[in-house]
Amino acid sequence: MRIVGIDLGTTHCAVASVDPGKGSGAPVEDFPLPQLVRQGEVAPRALLPSTVYVPAGHELAPEVLRLPWGDDGGPYVVGELARWQGARVPGRLVASAKSWLCHPGVDRSAPILPWGAPADVRKLSPVDASALLLTHMARAWDFAHPAEPLAKQEVVITVPASFDEAARALTVSAARKAGLEKFTLLEEPQAAFYDYTARHRSDLEQTLSQVRLVLVVDVGGGTTDFTLVHAGVSPEGPMLRRLAVGDHLMLGGDNMDAALARRMEEKLTQNGRRLSATQWTQAIQAARTAKEELLGRAPPEKYGVSLIGEGSRLLGGTLSTELSRDEAHALVLDGFFPLSPPGDRPRRSARMALQELGLPYVQDPAVTRHLAAFLAQHAAAGFAALGETPSHEGALPRPDAILLNGGVFNSPQISARLVDALSAWWPQAPRIPLLRHESLELAVARGAAYYGLVRRGHGLRIGGGAARAYYVGLQRGPDSAEQPTLCLIPRGFEEGQKVDLGERPFTLTLGRPVQFALYSTTSDRIDKPGDLVPLAEDLKPLPPIHTLLKGASGKVSEVPVHLQAALTEIGTLELFCVSDVADERWRLEFELRGTGGSHELTVTESMPARFAEAKDNVERVYGNKPLPLGPKDVKQLSRTLEKVLGPRETWRVPVLRELWSTLYAGASKRRRTDDHERVFYSLTGFCLRPGFGYPLDGWRAEQTFSLFDALVQHHTDKAVWTEFWVMWRRIAGGLTEGQQQKLYGYLQPHLARRVPPDAPTQGGKLKGIQPEGLDEMIRTAASLEHLAPGDKAEVGRWIAARLKAESRSGGPWAWALGRLGARVPLYGSSHKVVDVETAEAWLELLLSLDLRKVDGAPFAAAQLARLTGDRTRDLDPALRERTAQALVAAKAADTWVRMVREVVALEAADEARALGDTLPAGLRLS
Repeated sequence: MRIVGIDLGTTHCAVASVDPGKGSGAPVEDFPLPQLVRQGEVAPRALLPSTVYVPAGHELAPEVLRLPWGDDGGPYVVGELARWQGARVPGRLVASAKSWLCHPGVDRSAPILPWGAPADVRKLSPVDASALLLTHMARAWDFAHPAEPLAKQEVVITVPASFDEAARALTVSAARKAGLEKFTLLEEPQAAFYDYTARHRSDLEQTLSQVRLVLVVDVGGGTTDFTLVHAGVSPEGPMLRRLAVGDHLMLGGDNMDAALARRMEEKLTQNGRRLSATQWTQAIQAARTAKEELLGRAPPEKYGVSLIGEGSRLLGGTLSTELSRDEAHALVLDGFFPLSPPGDRPRRSARMALQELGLPYVQDPAVTRHLAAFLAQHAAAGFAALGETPSHEGALPRPDAILLNGGVFNSPQISARLVDALSAWWPQAPRIPLLRHESLELAVARGAAYYGLVRRGHGLRIGGGAARAYYVGLQRGPDSAEQPTLCLIPRGFEEGQKVDLGERPFTLTLGRPVQFALYSTTSDRIDKPGDLVPLAEDLKPLPPIHTLLKGASGKVSEVPVHLQAALTEIGTLELFCVSDVADERWRLEFELRGTGGSHELTVTESMPARFAEAKDNVERVYGNKPLPLGPKDVKQLSRTLEKVLGPRETWRVPVLRELWSTLYAGASKRRRTDDHERVFYSLTGFCLRPGFGYPLDGWRAEQTFSLFDALVQHHTDKAVWTEFWVMWRRIAGGLTEGQQQKLYGYLQPHLARRVPPDAPTQGGKLKGIQPEGLDEMIRTAASLEHLAPGDKAEVGRWIAARLKAESRSGGPWAWALGRLGARVPLYGSSHKVVDVETAEAWLELLLSLDLRKVDGAPFAAAQLARLTGDRTRDLDPALRERTAQALVAAKAADTWVRMVREVVALEAADEARALGDTLPAGLRLS
């Protein structure tokens, strides 16, 4: 058996191995990866580009894709040929899949890559793309080692130190999809340090004799990681302990390439125009090469760039320009590694093309400012390792040495700039030395393999345990001003250990969905398992756990339980609920889909003093036993509740959801009269709006959706239909994709016949009940953000045709068009937005009709033109500026103009406007 280290990188992958049978002196060997480099040409390479190409139909013949192990690659191409072909064909290259694994704003298990690709391109999920890379490496290994298949070896896969639990779990999923079961996760900065120790096995104590604190700076293609390692000496010899890791920073070489590509774009285009998707892909590739040349060892004064033109859209023919060495210095060195003072911290306003690639990169590109913040956050641990006390408040611990990792530092100018910037923070001390490396591209894979050897006792292990602590949110007590959290696993906890929190029992409801809010932190906290601490700013929310737990009986019941937590040998968090009265335990799983909405737990609050009276009033109308009520009592139920609970706009979320429970319990009685039905839909939608944001809302929305098939009983009453559709619009955010598709499946034929001015009239009315309330039917359809972009475009085309034909000033039309074409969803995944060309056409229509004359048009235009920073979603800059000017002329709100010109979050009032309804008191969507 061998130990195999795999660097699953953002830009490149690498593999190395070691034979543990040879003991502590076993050499670490690189494994060149055979791959297609051109059509029909296979060659081994030290690195496998982390790219997947999706061919179109018969674009590439199977015979030119054949690999040595007899695999034609199936429907995808991986590696060097994928990168080469992807630079020539737009919209078919999957790159930076690893970065997408930690993007919480999308469903990371859904087929969303290539990001921004046309609808006819076959898509992959970030998990599947990562699995394809791992599968290629596994098959290459198996071909070279038929007697030692990778699945039977001890495998170590590296991940960024800043990967949260969700990203780690997705990496595990990708590895298992690739057929790997026996593997461990290792943080990349640690792997790089293990490579250093492996190369100094014979003289490590001497090499580190003057070093107490090592700073590892790892700038990869998509992430930047910082790690502090304490180097000490014990009677047994040298000792290494990882002190701290940084928070997640989505910032790396990809952003530097994008900044240079943006500069090229400015030179190559006119009047604020943008490069096409094909040209932008070429520009990114050219920028990467330009960066390496202009910041290399013997940089030229200028680097020429040529892109293929696209006829009349730009200049036609080849587009050529130059990037100068000074421009590269200004954009990369000054932009990403500025000589900032030690007191500088990351700035929220800086962007520097960071959002060009569709991912939520950090707003400030300055690695040095992030590094200063990291050292300040862990100053206490750093000074303790140095055996020093801070000279003044705000002082930073000075590392004795720096270890660099990541291909970015192949540039001697970038490496020197980083060291210069850090050394300048301690002007009286000598320049901080660098620990030498042999290969920045291969260090992580080599270190991962050596780590496996260390785990067997053949080498010096880096101690320190878990890099972050984990907490679970608890309900706030009636007299508590702060929300408590329970420490599950503290920092420094060793892998393989378990924590049993039996002293903190609680009651678990079986047969009903429950939610657990989880948090993590890399801060220097000293909490112990079972400690109760208030929710603080440094506790970062993880994706929550939503689950429905069932007992052996299968019945709804309540059981006393306590939590068990562990860090697995793989390096992931494991959490169980353990019954205190029965031999049962339930594993809790993370919600990893990700949406644009907030996942924060809204804790249960005490009910108003007169809530029981309010509940009785609902049960009088919808209870099992009909009470002597007049029509007026039913019609005025909302007003009756307001007399008891106060104005309904002040009802907080817990009150609303408890009222929903009472209403839903009486759902079967909604059909007693038309007033019963109308009031039921009105109150149910109001109490459950916006369908998400509070524990168990998904379950509530699912229960409510069970009423949809029955439609309405009093179908000749338009007011009943109106409230029926208003209810679905209000709770749409809580419905699943399948439920929204079913809702649209009912609406679609009716809207197709009634919205477009030129709708076909042949065949008469559709069979069955004829729904009323067209305006609300349109608003409902526009609120279904989980629909496919094609379905949204279909509804939008009908609305646009109607607006154009009638220049109608009232009604839902402009609002619905803005919601359908919004560049930033309120709760859905960003990969479901309509394409740029469709949104631009709708925006041009609104501008041509004059925003001042069409009801709702200004805000709709702002939604369509909103700047996201993602060029696959953002409209043409010139059109956006025209829109901003039109909004100013229409005396629109300043916040609407800002959202067109800047990447900003929606104000609370604008969230409600986009939603088409007020939000419950205290609830925010983002």
